[in-house]
Amino acid sequence: MQPTDGPTATTVLRLGCSAAARQPVIPVMAAAAAGEFRLSQHVHAAGDPLRVGTVRYLGPVEGHSGEWVGVDWDDGTGGRHDGSVAGRRYFVAAGERSASFARPTALSEGISLPDALRLRYRVEDFTKEEQDEMYVFSTSQKRVSVEFVGQNKVQEKLKNFNDLNSASVSYMGVSSIGPPDELKSLVPNLRLLDLTGNLFSQWQDISTLCQTLESLEVLNLTNNTMENDIIESPMLYNIRILVLNNCGVTWELVEKFKVSFTRLNELHLMSNKLKMIMTPDGKFVQGFNTLRLLNLEDNNIDSWDEIVKLSYLKCLEQLHLNKNRIKHVKYPSNLPSYGRLDDASAVPFENLQVLLLGSNEIEDFSSVDSLNLFPSLRDVRLSDNPIADPAKGGAPRFVLVARLGKVKILNGSEVSPRERRESEIRYVRLVMGKMQSNDQEEIKRLHPRFAELKTFHGIEDEKPTSSTSGPQKMSSGLINITLKCVGASMGEKQPLTKKLPPTTTVGKLKSLCESFFKLKDMRVKLFVEEGCPLPQLLEEDTASLMELGIGSGASIVVDEES
Repeated sequence: MQPTDGPTATTVLRLGCSAAARQPVIPVMAAAAAGEFRLSQHVHAAGDPLRVGTVRYLGPVEGHSGEWVGVDWDDGTGGRHDGSVAGRRYFVAAGERSASFARPTALSEGISLPDALRLRYRVEDFTKEEQDEMYVFSTSQKRVSVEFVGQNKVQEKLKNFNDLNSASVSYMGVSSIGPPDELKSLVPNLRLLDLTGNLFSQWQDISTLCQTLESLEVLNLTNNTMENDIIESPMLYNIRILVLNNCGVTWELVEKFKVSFTRLNELHLMSNKLKMIMTPDGKFVQGFNTLRLLNLEDNNIDSWDEIVKLSYLKCLEQLHLNKNRIKHVKYPSNLPSYGRLDDASAVPFENLQVLLLGSNEIEDFSSVDSLNLFPSLRDVRLSDNPIADPAKGGAPRFVLVARLGKVKILNGSEVSPRERRESEIRYVRLVMGKMQSNDQEEIKRLHPRFAELKTFHGIEDEKPTSSTSGPQKMSSGLINITLKCVGASMGEKQPLTKKLPPTTTVGKLKSLCESFFKLKDMRVKLFVEEGCPLPQLLEEDTASLMELGIGSGASIVVDEES
């Protein structure tokens, strides 16, 4: 288990979020020759570690003297061409204008990790007084370095490296770990390291880094384009959280490095254009026996079958799938018999508590209902899916709450006991108002929880009133609705409770509100407070209160159109 006082995913994901947040002073490096670079090497523009690219060509360019380096820039827009100049192709770039040629002296191979740490945590952290103690001024008022002046404070700064347990050297042009012994002696107790936006590409360097820093638990390699070729690596028991967002990682690579990272608690793989989860046998992902969180947000996964391959990660508690292209979700209750698992009694997604599915393409209620079958699921995100967008024909929040019986958190908001009760009652009323037949099997198929909720909340069917006529019949079918004015231009008005037919439409209610509250020449909009953490806009003028599941005791907020 991760120590309670140790680094967390939240910490590492916040480190180095902004490339421009803190730009270090980069040391002046000796001019490089084209021969010092290699193909596929990551470099940055001299003096600008934020502008990173990959070497794709080394040699002459027709019509120009000297040696040139062809670079394909990561930002995709910082170049002048696609790798061809004057009708001759030198290399194929990722974009139409992502490539350019540069003189070797205009590029930097980067610096070592120890040098970056010294720049970030030694030079920049000196106070003005400490810096002044290391210089005197000449008669021409120029600063001249003086040996040993301020030496005590310098030594004190050096000692603080032993206490450094988290460090960020994001976007500093770091390309190597330097001599392992130097790094180990410099930061022996480092537990969290953020290397976002640097020049690492080879897994051998990462393996050596993890072996060298024995206390390291959290490693963030976001925006380092890693090669998908990995050599055999020793066991790296110390790493608990590994962040590989936007690193060009494939699942084939994940299958290779999981053998080394045997004690991972969290693995973050955002923005890697992943579409398929390719296992060696094409079946279930195995291993990752300590993995609690897997982040696959902002990828290209469009089939739930790929996610089913993760069913037997036995410790998995959180699965982040926001911003993919998933259209349908189905709990894998009847898995194919292929694949041999260590535990024949294993339950799919047995410990999954958090499933984030925001910003996908889910549009069917069967996907929502399927979430009830996950044994431990308590936190679900469905926002920005068609099924959760009433403006696109999707369901309002109260319907989702009612259909998801075990969920405690929906779309980041807690579902309180009161909200659950009111949502479920309102949902039952909604279904009763829309039922066209008494076919119980059809009702169960379309609304699996309807009968259960109707019984639980003691809601009875409307009794026939054919023998009753006149005012008694009319009044028995009315519902009590409380109307509250909140518009800034409406003035202070006391809430009104009115008895209305459940067939009253939203459009009709708007007209009644204008009359009740004497709102002349003012267009209004209505919100319902019942069963929602925030008032929900009633958008369809033709929908009736009954069709919207609004029953007796509901509160309607009346506001002015902006």
